[in-house]
Amino acid sequence: MLIGLVLGYLIRRRQHRTELLAVQAKAREIIAQATEQTKEKVDQLHEKSQRDTLAYQQSVKDELTEQQSDIQVREQRRQQREQLLGQMAVRLDDQTDMLDERSQANREQRQAIHLLHDQAGELREKREETLAEQAGMDVKAAQDTVVQDTELALKRDRDIEVKALNDNAVASAERWAKDVVLSATESGPQDLPKEHLEHTVTVPNGEIRSKIIGREGQHIRLLETLTGTDLIFVPDDNTTLFISTHDPIRREVARVALTNLVASRRISATQIETQVENAQRDVNHSLWETGEQTVSLLHVGWMHPDLMKLIGRLKYRTSYGQNVLLHSIEVAQLTGAMAARLGYNTRLARRAGLLHDLGKAIDHEVEGTHVEIGTEFAQKYGEDDVVINAIAAHHGDVEKTSPLSDLVAAADAISGARPGARSESVEDYINRLRALEQIANDQDGVSESYAIQAGRELRIIVKPQELDDHAAASLTQEVAKQIEAKLTYPGKIKVTTIRKSMAVEYVGDEKKKKKHKKKKAANA
Repeated sequence: MLIGLVLGYLIRRRQHRTELLAVQAKAREIIAQATEQTKEKVDQLHEKSQRDTLAYQQSVKDELTEQQSDIQVREQRRQQREQLLGQMAVRLDDQTDMLDERSQANREQRQAIHLLHDQAGELREKREETLAEQAGMDVKAAQDTVVQDTELALKRDRDIEVKALNDNAVASAERWAKDVVLSATESGPQDLPKEHLEHTVTVPNGEIRSKIIGREGQHIRLLETLTGTDLIFVPDDNTTLFISTHDPIRREVARVALTNLVASRRISATQIETQVENAQRDVNHSLWETGEQTVSLLHVGWMHPDLMKLIGRLKYRTSYGQNVLLHSIEVAQLTGAMAARLGYNTRLARRAGLLHDLGKAIDHEVEGTHVEIGTEFAQKYGEDDVVINAIAAHHGDVEKTSPLSDLVAAADAISGARPGARSESVEDYINRLRALEQIANDQDGVSESYAIQAGRELRIIVKPQELDDHAAASLTQEVAKQIEAKLTYPGKIKVTTIRKSMAVEYVGDEKKKKKHKKKKAANA
């Protein structure tokens, strides 16, 4: 047992020593590997540190180079500023010397003026004393006489100068006005295609004609009732159906309904009612759409839908053969062009020009002139006061309160007077004006009469020694009655009677000539 214990101890010890040696060898191997890895990392860190250091050194060098360049540029600028300051200092010195010289010259001139003023005072006193001695009056009276004479002379000179200035101003204003009108006429209005309103519908054949007439004329009577028009086939032409009415909107509704009925070839009482309803809806939509397109074309800003619908109705109205919508667009463009050249509000000017004949859209339905109707609607929908006055004053019915009102009136006259704008011949136009004037001239006590505003107004001048105010008023009523009974006229005519008294006295040439002759005789 003892031997076994000893042997076991020796074996265990030997085994332990062997394991210890193995562990020590493994530890040395690990230490060697760690040492090698540490050395590699140290080398890598060293290389990276060197690269970073070199990069930093390079960036520092570049920054220093850039700063040196910046310093050089600033130094150059500083030197330039110093040179400029030096030049400015020299200029200031020169200007200072010049001002000193001028100040000295001014002082000398003031001294000379004071001397002259003192001399003038002495001369004036001597003159007053001399005048007083020769005229036999004291100094105060002489002074008053001289002052009065001087004031009269200055007043005459002032009146002459004011008259010359007024004449020059009037001439310049006329030239400027002509230039503005010509320039606006050349560049303002755009040529728009003319639309001819159809009063007839073409029926393709006898079968469709029979269907439109219906049994015992039921269909055509129904169409006339629903559209408010008279439908008449042109004699000797069974294919042309004439639409007769004074209302252009009803005429357009009837034309659209008949055109759709002819195109569909299905004509019955139900179909007629349906097509008339559709035509009324389409025409109403077309009115609003036309107004919206016009407002958009002229760039006049937001406008109430009811006003745009009234503008659309102008498409179906004519004045002496001129389409009122195209006329209104033309007036708006002319007014805007003239306003631009005069420095006024162009948008407001175009708006006033567009709406100036608004009343013509419904003047056949509402009592009153188109000016009164247009003014009322403009006020109702909150238009600007300038626009309202332009509408009310474009025919001279009320006083113009804005320059834009004059521009609208001028543009209205230009648009209506240009060649080809209106279908009325020159001969008919002259005859109509002569007829108006003749009615007035045939009355007793009339001195002169003038038909103005394209025949919209008749002005009568009576003899004040033959007619008093009451007789003049009676004459006005009589002339208006005769015009209404004898003439055919568009719209409304204003009759104005003028009675005035004048006293005339001539002063000047004859008396001067008589005095001059007397002086010559005395000298002889």
